[in-house]
Amino acid sequence: MTESPTPYELDADTMTGGMRPIRQAVIAIGSNLGDRLNRLQGAVSALEDTPEVQVVTVSSVYETEPVGTPDGSGAFLNAVVLLDTTLTVHTLLDRAHAIEDAFGRERSEPGAPRTLDVDLVVVGDRIADDETLTLPHPRAHERGFVLVPWLEIDPEGEIPGKGFVADLVGDVDTTGVVRREDLEILL
Repeated sequence: MTESPTPYELDADTMTGGMRPIRQAVIAIGSNLGDRLNRLQGAVSALEDTPEVQVVTVSSVYETEPVGTPDGSGAFLNAVVLLDTTLTVHTLLDRAHAIEDAFGRERSEPGAPRTLDVDLVVVGDRIADDETLTLPHPRAHERGFVLVPWLEIDPEGEIPGKGFVADLVGDVDTTGVVRREDLEILL
């Protein structure tokens, strides 16, 4: 008996053919160089323009003290984006890197000041650990600049294997995470 090749791309999650499940993703964005707010707005606009991505909501903008950066690094503007997507996690990661590159992101040294940072925090309940991607983000549960804005827009948010955002935020120092009422990212 000869098997005929299927014309459909199989997705390991559904095994039903070309359809892929819709996953909710949490993306952390930040900038501490140049026109920080404009770069955050650009990242959100680029995510909105991405096929198979629907931006659901964006947190307020927070100004935060740099964490794990060289001395003299400026303060960050940070926000969290909640979106729905049918993209695979690696395709979404490629898109995040392309958005960073479009805004002049240089990867010179870990923690270096950056024009734009676009980090995948969680994508559904996916767990990944390979040479290009770790999901959930390995340090998100320790970072007030991720947890505080995330809690604002998703009180039921959860980091697989770590716990609910509402519980985790109580375990981190959030004194340097200040909501900027005068700044807004538009959808």
